[in-house]
Amino acid sequence: MSTETKIEKPKKEKPANLVIPPPKPKLSKAERRAIQEQQRAAKSALQQGNQGGGKPPTNEQNKSASSTTKQPKQQPANQPADTPKTATTRPCDGGLVSHLKAHQNPELLFETGATLKASIGVDTAQLHPAVVETGYRFATGQIRGGNARCRAMLETFAAILPDYVSASNPTDEDFRQTLDQVILKPAFTYWTEHCRPHSVSMGNAFTFLKTAVASLDRDLDPMAYVDKLQESIHAYERERIEYAMAAIADLTCQKLLRDRDEVLLVYGHSEVITKILEGAVSTCRQLRVILVDSRPLLEGKKQLEKIRELGIPCSYILLNAVTYVFQDVTKVLLGTAAMMSDGSVMGRVGTASVAMAAAAHNIPVLVCGETYKISNRVQLESITNNELGDPNLVSTDGDTANFKRLNLLYDLTPASFVSGIVTELGIVPPTSIAVLLREMNPQEK
Repeated sequence: MSTETKIEKPKKEKPANLVIPPPKPKLSKAERRAIQEQQRAAKSALQQGNQGGGKPPTNEQNKSASSTTKQPKQQPANQPADTPKTATTRPCDGGLVSHLKAHQNPELLFETGATLKASIGVDTAQLHPAVVETGYRFATGQIRGGNARCRAMLETFAAILPDYVSASNPTDEDFRQTLDQVILKPAFTYWTEHCRPHSVSMGNAFTFLKTAVASLDRDLDPMAYVDKLQESIHAYERERIEYAMAAIADLTCQKLLRDRDEVLLVYGHSEVITKILEGAVSTCRQLRVILVDSRPLLEGKKQLEKIRELGIPCSYILLNAVTYVFQDVTKVLLGTAAMMSDGSVMGRVGTASVAMAAAAHNIPVLVCGETYKISNRVQLESITNNELGDPNLVSTDGDTANFKRLNLLYDLTPASFVSGIVTELGIVPPTSIAVLLREMNPQEK
């Protein structure tokens, strides 16, 4: 048998200067519960004191509470005690719309005279005079509406292209860069940043122009570039605007208004609504129109002239009286400035009020718009992306500390208040806008 020998380890000696504290006395269950109750009471009194609703805690309570919890920092005397730490105070000058570009007075932006010139902070030496003139018409409101502004932009580009060909250097290697960097981009930037923010229709048309320039053959003659680009511009204007409005008018009259007695409620001015009313004169058995308008632009007066020329019986009211006429209305027809991919509709301010009031009275709301106004953005309210108009149209009194003028040009109508959207491709529910965006804009895939 083998024997195992155990090796004993040397014992560690305790240091001479080591002091071991005596063990803490054990507390009974009742004593521990009393200490916990005292700590809870001190904490509750401390919270009530910070909220201003209770007495400040005593010194003994503070000492007992500090043994288990850290005392919160005291707030400044000029700050309310119930204000959360993440809250921020918005400046009174801008408020909710401080992120939007303020309206600029056109009289300060341009020098009118024998020659129209930009006067402040803009070098227009490289811009064509027609570009400056179009920007002036944008800024002064002579051209309003998504279709009118887009049409003016396209016609301006088509008109100035030949002038750049005659002035260009024939030794340029790629004239497409001249088209993009010298003609299209500077003009569009000038209109957007110095005259008026561009509409969704203008943005989509400009994207089409850039795509058309990039698809041109590099070896073409500069004049051939211009001819092909002008042809593309006129085709886009004809197919996406003119033909689209005619198709929407024909579809609305044949599917929704044919052989019926209709009382249509329309709001403001819209080119596509005018087209629909022109066709409805011969389609409906009996037709009457209620035109709703709103300040400060009163664009409905232009629509009223068109309706009177068509000989349609019409009633003209302001937006604040719209709820008094719904007992006679059969359908509501609305134009649009943009259609978001989630089905919401952006239109002239007041459009959402008309749509929601009609939905409350169980009246169908039909939004009529061309597919080139569809945006790939999603918007949930009217504040994030909007445009500020001239505040002097709202009130001539100046702004003070307690009085601020606000003139929003657009509002957003949620998809739940829209019965259907009429496009040149058919009548679709608001939830199908994303499908139309994919089909009509393959470059967005």
